Amino acid sequence: MSDLRFVDVCAGAGGLALGLERAGFDPALLLDRKTVACETLALNRPLWKVLEMDLLDFVPDEHPHTYDVDLLSAGLPRLRSSATVARAETDEEERLLRAAVLLAHSIQPRAVILENVPGLVDAGAFEPLREFVREELEHLGYRLHWFVVNAADFGVPQDRKQGVLVALKERYFDRFRPPEPTVKEHVPVGTALRDSMAARGWTGADAWAARAVSVAPTLVGGSDNRGGADLGPTGTKAAWARMGVNGGALADEVPGPENDADQGLIKLTVAQAALLQGFPEEWRFAGRKTARYRQIGHASPPAVGEALGAAVAEALRTRSLGE
Repeated sequence: MSDLRFVDVCAGAGGLALGLERAGFDPALLLDRKTVACETLALNRPLWKVLEMDLLDFVPDEHPHTYDVDLLSAGLPRLRSSATVARAETDEEERLLRAAVLLAHSIQPRAVILENVPGLVDAGAFEPLREFVREELEHLGYRLHWFVVNAADFGVPQDRKQGVLVALKERYFDRFRPPEPTVKEHVPVGTALRDSMAARGWTGADAWAARAVSVAPTLVGGSDNRGGADLGPTGTKAAWARMGVNGGALADEVPGPENDADQGLIKLTVAQAALLQGFPEEWRFAGRKTARYRQIGHASPPAVGEALGAAVAEALRTRSLGE
C-alpha cells in the first residue's frame, strides 16, 4: 500500500490512474459515468473501488474515504470551441471541468491534476474558465501551475499535446517542478508496432515499419453519439496514409500471409491503437470494437500520468520530510 492516496474522476479506461499507480499513488476511488469504462477498470484492477456515476451527482459525504486524500485527478472530456460545436456539447464539457474543480472544496486534497486540451493553458477563448479555476482554487489555499506536455516526450509513440493544471496547497507549491521529458528521441510508429504487425507472419512488416518513421498523429476517440471507429479527421487520415495506414477504419486482426501481395494501405487494430496510447499489452478493454477504441482515444497516456504523478509525489513527500 502506498502512503499517497488519490481520487480520480472521469477515469475512463484508466490511463491516468494507471500512471498515478506507477508513480506510487493508491486509489481511494475512481469515478466514471460510463458502464463500459467501469467494466474496463474492473477487468484490469478488480480491487480498485470504482463508482459508476455522473460527476455532478457525486456526494462526497456518502463516500467519506475520499476526504483528505493527497491528490484529486481528472482527465476530463476535451473542451472544444463553441464556434465549432453545438453549444449543448460545449456546456457538457465545461460542466464537468467546473464540477471537478468544485469537488476540491469537499475533499480538500493536497494537490490537484486536471488534464485537457493545450488551449486550456493559454488560449484566449478559455480565459473565463481559467479565471473560474483560479478563483475557486486560490480561495482554498492552492497555487497553480499551468503547462503543456507532449506524450511523445515521455516515450509514447504519438504526437499528443495535453494542457495540464497542477495545483498544490501553498506549503508544497515551491517544491513542484513540471516533469522533464524521459526520452531523448521520440518512438516511431514503425518501431512501436513492428512486432505486432509481424505476429501473424506478414512478410511486409519490416518494409512497413521502415516507412512509418514518425510518431502517430493524435488519436481521437470521437463522439459517442455518432460515427464509428476511425483514426480521426481528414488531415489526420492523410498523415496516416503517408505511413502506409488506412485511417478510415480499424481491422479485427493484424495482417497475415494473405496480405503479402497487397500493395495498399493496412489497417490498425484496437490493440495496436492501445499501444500507440502507451497502454501495456496486458491492459484489456471492455465493449465492442468501437467502444474499445473510443476508450483508448479518450484516455490520457499512462506514461504522462506517471510523470505528472511522480512530480507531484516528489513535492508532497519532500515537504512532508521537513514538517
